[in-house]
Amino acid sequence: AWLIGKTALALRSEYLAIATLGISEIIIALMKNEDWLSRGVKNVIGLPRPVPYEIELQESAGFIEHTTALGLDPVTSSSIVVKLGYAGLFSIVLVIVLILAQLALASPWGRMMRAIRDNEEAAEAMGKNVTARHLQIFILGSAICGVAGAMMTTLDSQLTPSSYQPLRFTFLVWVMVIVGGSGNNFGSVLGGFLIFFLWVQVEPMGAILMQILTSGMAEDNVLRLHLLDSVAHMRLLTMGLILILVLRFAPKGLIPEK
Repeated sequence: AWLIGKTALALRSEYLAIATLGISEIIIALMKNEDWLSRGVKNVIGLPRPVPYEIELQESAGFIEHTTALGLDPVTSSSIVVKLGYAGLFSIVLVIVLILAQLALASPWGRMMRAIRDNEEAAEAMGKNVTARHLQIFILGSAICGVAGAMMTTLDSQLTPSSYQPLRFTFLVWVMVIVGGSGNNFGSVLGGFLIFFLWVQVEPMGAILMQILTSGMAEDNVLRLHLLDSVAHMRLLTMGLILILVLRFAPKGLIPEK
């Protein structure tokens, strides 16, 4: 983050966005092609987890005994236990990051950062090193992203470079912040939960909706087949629609900055 920040943060507005997106694509291309670094397209697998693997629980005599006594399937139960373990771990990390972010926001450092955001020239005239503060916040944000990435790759048990698409890991996060409320930590958390829930659920909900809308059509109807085949694109349509509606009716997000 420090290296990229020193390179890119001299730029402003859309030029900064273009530079950082370009650098991210270069990093992804390196990860895809350099076998010595990340096994390339073979992916990094077998990453150690902070919670047990499902197979470890399924091979544990104590776990099988407990689940059987409760009348539960050990295979299904192991998956649920692992997910609950990750949910608990994620909640702890989220609370810690949120508390630290709120403390930082209310501190003199936080007021300085808001002053720089609102009027860089005025902040610089007051003796603040704007370039150094930009680099500082860029590094802090990258560190938080790194923690999130580490949690995600260990949950998946693999690092798959080809899965890092700008649509999901740039645009979607951007929508989360805008919908929740830019400049409000609680708004960002709300936007994250809400948008990702919709991102996951829109496709199955869209399939049900299309089944209802086309229920009166023949099985081989061209329009029916086209609508059912297009369900996968409901995610993009929904995200765009939500973004437009929020920007029109709640431009400061669901939980605006005070």
